[in-house]
Amino acid sequence: MAKITTLLFDFDGTLLDTNELIIQTFQTVLNAHYPGKYEREDILPFLGPTLRETFESIDPDKADELIDEYRTWNFANHDAFATEFDGVSETLQQLKNAGFKMAIVSTKRNEMIMKGLQLMPVGNLFDTIVGLDDVTHAKPHPEPLLLAMERLKSTPEETLMIGDNLHDIVGGKNAGVRTAGVAWSAKGEKFIQELEPDFVLQHISDLLSITAGVEA
Repeated sequence: MAKITTLLFDFDGTLLDTNELIIQTFQTVLNAHYPGKYEREDILPFLGPTLRETFESIDPDKADELIDEYRTWNFANHDAFATEFDGVSETLQQLKNAGFKMAIVSTKRNEMIMKGLQLMPVGNLFDTIVGLDDVTHAKPHPEPLLLAMERLKSTPEETLMIGDNLHDIVGGKNAGVRTAGVAWSAKGEKFIQELEPDFVLQHISDLLSITAGVEA
């Protein structure tokens, strides 16, 4: 197998812990329209898909209104809830120092990715960012990953996709890259294991040994 040179990271739930922010946003918006219908466990499936996919599945006629309300509340409360996962900044810095090419590949709008990166001391380490604004098809379609690799001049054989959700692991497989699921996914390690990624990270620093040990 080719040596890994390129790391594509999902953002929310992988590097930045926005799980509580997302859950609280959904609860606030949905409870205003459908009181008592959505409990916390009902909201977990909404972590990962785009807002449009989620809200159109809930109520197609209200999707635009719900998206607007979601984005307004989420933006206003973002910095109070969001924080990076343990070890993220230190590990990303070490990977950068070791010469890895790194990108964020997210189903979020670019504006919100940048807002999240401002909360991290290493937000400037990424060579490129692919957000919802850059593509026609979001993950798990391979387009966002292929675009990131094109920008980085990398091949699928040397690329690893890291994420916390089905969209990341299936998207990685669809793009022909190796995949790493994170055990700290809000949906649980069992959920990640069942997606059969090539690796499961117990801590972000596991990437240091994985990338060092995968040789041709």
